[in-house]
Amino acid sequence: MKAVFLDLQSLDDLDLSALEASVDELVTYMGTTAAEVAERIQDADVVITNKVVLNAEQIAAASQLKMIAVVATGVNNIDLDAAKRRNIAVYNCQAYGVPSVVQHTVSLMLALHTNLLNYDRAVREGEWQKSPQFCLLDYPIRELAGRTLGVIGYGALGRGVAEIARAFGMQVLVAARDEHDKRPGRLQLADLLPQVDVLTIHCPLTASTQDLIDEAALAQMKSDAVLINVARGGVVNELALAAALREGRLAGAATDVLTQEPPTDDNPLLAGDIPNLIVTPHSAWGSKEARQRIIGQTADNILAFKADKGGYRVA
Repeated sequence: MKAVFLDLQSLDDLDLSALEASVDELVTYMGTTAAEVAERIQDADVVITNKVVLNAEQIAAASQLKMIAVVATGVNNIDLDAAKRRNIAVYNCQAYGVPSVVQHTVSLMLALHTNLLNYDRAVREGEWQKSPQFCLLDYPIRELAGRTLGVIGYGALGRGVAEIARAFGMQVLVAARDEHDKRPGRLQLADLLPQVDVLTIHCPLTASTQDLIDEAALAQMKSDAVLINVARGGVVNELALAAALREGRLAGAATDVLTQEPPTDDNPLLAGDIPNLIVTPHSAWGSKEARQRIIGQTADNILAFKADKGGYRVA
């Protein structure tokens, strides 16, 4: 069985021995353009991809293709209908990055509440050195204890963040999945947003979550609340968020994701005049431990496919 890994770049520093042992031949590429896909997968039994798109035409032309292994949770880069027509199995990776993403989310929450970046900048620019007293307290510091966290997306990631938040003394409110979600303890978004001091987002990007947090949703939040998005860029309307921060209708925000990645210079959230905004480069998932788990899960998925048993099969 021959496997072709189309975009190894973000995982190229890891031990690939488990992946190599799961197939007879493993061919890797650091990256693959759309124009290169068809040629590179034409004789592959297994295609491994992170973000490279596999469309219907490419899938149909790969006559030997039996399995697609996505080294991520989201499979929106795969034409699942085309794979189904060819009886090609599609697997993904799940829950591999929970500790890493939870840690990153809480780091962003802490940085916003302690004004960490502003204080670091103040020292580097000599503001502390000019202080008439021993300390510098120019930027507000708020404790997490006693504040309310709202969680959108209460899977492994949302639950992990909630557990840490409770350890800090926060109250946790959980958003309902949709208007039909009547589970006890779940709040509709319109009821949850006005109550929260921190909103953290961990849901997938779907048709129903696109622009879920838009101008109207932001208007329902407290002006001293903060928003954290480590889910997908499209869940939060970037223009609306930029405007809310500029106009002081939101105290702060942090995002690890943007609608286009890597971003273009005209992305609304990369403007230099937006206050109290932290942007990280889709790195929440990227601990070495989490990325090594991806390799292990992908190898397990290939072995499960060969044995016709188990694994994270999504289609």
